Amino acid sequence: MPVLFNGKHRMYTPPHFKEVRESKILNIIENFPLATVVCNNESETIINHIPLIRLSPKIYLGHIAKANLLHSAFPNGVDAIAVFSSDNSYVSPNWYPSKKLTHRHVPTWNYQVVHLEGRINFDYSYKAKLRVVGMLTKLYEGKHSDNVGWKMSDAPKDYLELMLDNIVAFEFDVRNIIAKSKLSQNREKEDFNSVKTMMSKLNKSYLLEAMEDIEDVD
Repeated sequence: MPVLFNGKHRMYTPPHFKEVRESKILNIIENFPLATVVCNNESETIINHIPLIRLSPKIYLGHIAKANLLHSAFPNGVDAIAVFSSDNSYVSPNWYPSKKLTHRHVPTWNYQVVHLEGRINFDYSYKAKLRVVGMLTKLYEGKHSDNVGWKMSDAPKDYLELMLDNIVAFEFDVRNIIAKSKLSQNREKEDFNSVKTMMSKLNKSYLLEAMEDIEDVD
């Protein structure tokens, strides 16, 4: 039988990796909006991968297929966790200049992650479904289209209504946020800078920028 988390969970987060900067937490969510959403009850755990849109600090919007068991297996107000993960990278001990002195180093992994604890409330209304799809389209067509982005009005009305009829909208009401930035900030300055150099060589521009932000704080 799965262990119910009842809206409460823990993530291993040493103090030096704990992320509390609101702007950086939002940056992770906005750059990597495909969330892993987890719900469970006494008989099963359901995990989905769903893009979420931030409507306000405490409200996120999403939608799922009507065939998805998430809305039929759980009632409105079900506890859930949404996990947003950034780009990530293996870190070799060979990247550390200090390794030549002691050899007392092992591989690790750098990444950022945000966990949202909250509750999901499903909305089957046409208005709610139109809103979430419209917001999602407007936001990401603007980012990923070269010239003129796709609009909902591009699709025939009857086809669009059919598609909307086959989804369920929902609000994710956030109760708590836990975030972690594991970016080699626990290393000596020379080792840290060497990892930054490797992030640049590997074209890990997001992680490189995140490390520079960490450096600015220090």
